[in-house]
Amino acid sequence: MFDLKYVFFCMLPVVSAFTWLGMLLAMFIVWQLEGSPHYVSMEPNQRIAYISDIGAQGLQPLFIAGACVTTIFLDLSFAAERWLRHTGRLAKNMRKTEKVLSALSIFFAVLGTAGLILLSIFDTVSHPRLHDGFLLLFIGGYIISAICICAEYQRLGRHFRQHRILRASFWMKLSFIIVEVLLAAVFIGTSFTSHKNIAAVLEWIIALIFTLYILTFFVDFLPASRNHQKITNTEMSHADGATAV
Repeated sequence: MFDLKYVFFCMLPVVSAFTWLGMLLAMFIVWQLEGSPHYVSMEPNQRIAYISDIGAQGLQPLFIAGACVTTIFLDLSFAAERWLRHTGRLAKNMRKTEKVLSALSIFFAVLGTAGLILLSIFDTVSHPRLHDGFLLLFIGGYIISAICICAEYQRLGRHFRQHRILRASFWMKLSFIIVEVLLAAVFIGTSFTSHKNIAAVLEWIIALIFTLYILTFFVDFLPASRNHQKITNTEMSHADGATAV
């Protein structure tokens, strides 16, 4: 059975993910329906538009609104995850290191949020250098945040071995880090070597994979929504014992 009071938390990453995905699909579909126009921000031989190229045109209000809703709800997911661990609805942090990693993951997520919102405001046509800087802040912020939360989950998994969902979430987030870092490296390389079409395709892929990363938090919140999930004293003692071994 599910506790409806806590089902609300499961919806935070869902709203974030589907807002992000809906924004991307709307931007791409509009670009296609308009006949795949060549924008002023695109290179002469560039045939595929960056997300930022489309977002710098008439769809900038959608880009800004989508970026704000996506990141605000994602940051709320980070904060909710921290609160649910503190209250025992999710596996509690057993050591100060885990709490520090959780705080760092939130901090870098907020930096990523700032990067995405600011790059949507400072468009690639009017502010190309600022836009590129905020793009790096967005990507870097969320990747470092994911690394911190992976490190936290790896430690939690040692304390709460019976919580298989921690291991599942850890591997999902680790896969995100590995794939996104590799794609981001190739994206940056192709962007600065005039392979703009390849870079544009990679940007769309990176953005779509980010949707899957957001949805991993839905998996994290599932245990909290169950009536029996409150961490018991017995589980805590077992976790203490595992830590001591």
